[in-house]
Amino acid sequence: MTVHFDLNHWCSRHLQRVEQALDNWVSVNASGDLDHAAPADLMVAMRYAVLDGGKRLRPLLVMAAFEAVAGAGSQAQPPVAASDQELALRAACAVELIHAYSLVHDDMPCMDNDVLRRGKPTVHVKFGSASALLAGDALQALAFELLTPDDPTVPANRQASLCRLLARAAGCAGMAGGQAIDLASVGRALTEDQLREMHQLKTGALLQASVLMGAACGEATAQAVQALQAYGGAIGLAFQVVDDILDVTADSATLGKTAGKDQAQDKPTYVSLMGLEPARHYAGTLYKQALAALASSGLPDTRALQGLASLMVQRSS
Repeated sequence: MTVHFDLNHWCSRHLQRVEQALDNWVSVNASGDLDHAAPADLMVAMRYAVLDGGKRLRPLLVMAAFEAVAGAGSQAQPPVAASDQELALRAACAVELIHAYSLVHDDMPCMDNDVLRRGKPTVHVKFGSASALLAGDALQALAFELLTPDDPTVPANRQASLCRLLARAAGCAGMAGGQAIDLASVGRALTEDQLREMHQLKTGALLQASVLMGAACGEATAQAVQALQAYGGAIGLAFQVVDDILDVTADSATLGKTAGKDQAQDKPTYVSLMGLEPARHYAGTLYKQALAALASSGLPDTRALQGLASLMVQRSS
């Protein structure tokens, strides 16, 4: 008999853990193994950038992939080790810190020059450009500190694997590289292949890494890793296609950021390249590819990953 899966309950349970952990770790008086002596003003800007906003899709993907690999929903599997659960939570928070830092920097006048993020003034508007730059730098460093706890129960090779996955996704062959292409593409007509490459790096790489980092916190088979990599690639691109659609169909209040910005800045998007309805159809095709990848994973329970894929494609903000 198939047991009903409540995605809202699952998300609520994990979001509560992630929010509490972020609140604890992004703090002057951080608990656990972190020993911060951060200036109070800098920490205020860091907390403003991370807390009280955001969908937390990347942390949820980490937790969903970890549970799928660990067999958390299967009675046939042994209980998940507490150290593995702790490492997965650290990975979930680390990837959110990288995402937050990227938003802080992307919103600055030298990049996208945006004034609204998550329904409130962007960090450079609130605290000034210098503080925003430093807050982003500090959040990036803190992400890797979280992944390397001084804990003998967390093997060094697993810590290294997580750092490698996150660094690759955030660096020149990932998010930063995609942003560079994006900035260089303003006013240019890109081919579909060029647009896909840009978004696979700028947006997709970190979403895919979230899935792979969750898998790396457990004992994933080669078959599962390959399937999860394909799943992450499909939802990463689908997320950006939907972003492009929402930029022209939703208002700023709904999005929590400036609507119509891509068109105003003459940026290439899937809507400008394909048209609105073909872009929607492409997002649906990518969603089906993600589900097909999960079906080939050999994992006993991927319902959370399936639900998150649906949530990402059907979202309104």
